[in-house]
Amino acid sequence: MTDAAARDALVAPHRRTGRMSGRCLCGEVKIDIDGNYVAAVGACHCVMCQRWAGMLFGSFVAETKAVSVTGPVRSYASSSFSERGFCETCGSSVWLRATDPDEPEIELFPGLFKEAADFVLLSEIYTDLAPTYACLKGDHRRKTRAEVQAEHPFVEGDN
Repeated sequence: MTDAAARDALVAPHRRTGRMSGRCLCGEVKIDIDGNYVAAVGACHCVMCQRWAGMLFGSFVAETKAVSVTGPVRSYASSSFSERGFCETCGSSVWLRATDPDEPEIELFPGLFKEAADFVLLSEIYTDLAPTYACLKGDHRRKTRAEVQAEHPFVEGDN
């Protein structure tokens, strides 16, 4: 089974279609989903995500065309292929997305959406870089730095 097929099989039971609304800490940035998303969270412990989120990065994906964001959002090009969005007023993290405009998915922070509190933890990557205080329990897919980078050698900034 290819990695894409394995991911599809893992994600399939959590695919949803519907509406969901979220907001940043100060409420100036609003995020609306009207369409397809995955009701499950992936966590990342890479150094770049730890620096950005202050601990670990957790996100769920939604279909890019289903997402609308309003308010004072700024973005930071964190790699040659992706950017991270945040509220310029309160600093809340909003997204991680590819800079390729044809990318079909965007990663959103579950803490921005009340409904996401019920999402399951589906996967965890860079597990060997997880700080002692950020070890996640449960039965979910785990990959080390070497495993992730073997599949995605383009990963930058992980030092």
